[in-house]
Amino acid sequence: MKSLHKIVLSAILACTLQLAPQALKAQVRITGDVAVTRMVEKHVELNSKVKTIPGYRVQIASFAGVNSKNSAFDLRDRFNVDYPDMPVYIVFDEPNFKVKVGDFRSRLEAYAYLQQIKEFYKGYIIKDNIFPEPPAVEEYAPDDGDISEEEQ
Repeated sequence: MKSLHKIVLSAILACTLQLAPQALKAQVRITGDVAVTRMVEKHVELNSKVKTIPGYRVQIASFAGVNSKNSAFDLRDRFNVDYPDMPVYIVFDEPNFKVKVGDFRSRLEAYAYLQQIKEFYKGYIIKDNIFPEPPAVEEYAPDDGDISEEEQ
C-alpha cells in the first residue's frame, strides 16, 4: 500500500514539474466592470480625506444641565493653563458636554498620562478617533560601509 502511495505521489510530482514552465509563461488579464473601478477610486479618495485614526483619549469631565457649556469651556481653559502642550477637545454629545484630552495611539500611553494628571483631574480612558502626529521623516544617506557586496 505504501508503494502505491509513493507511485501516485511521484506521478503527481512529475506532472507538476512538467507543467511548471508552462505556468510561468502564462499571463493573467483581469477585466472588470468600470463601475467597480470607479467605486474603488472613490473609496480611496474618501479615505485620503480622513485625518483621524482609532486611538485613545482621557475624558476628564462630562457636564449636563444649566451652564454645562460654560463649565466645559472653563475646565478646558484651566486645563490649557496647567498643561499647555496637551490638546483639549470639547464634544457635545447631547445632552452632555464632554471634555477630553490627548491623542494617544495606545491605551498604555493614555494610562501613563492619566497617572500624571490624576492628582488634579479625575478622568478615565476612552476609545476615540484621534488626530495623530505625522510620522517623522528621516533622511537616509548611505555611508560607505552601507554598500552591499553586490554593488562593489
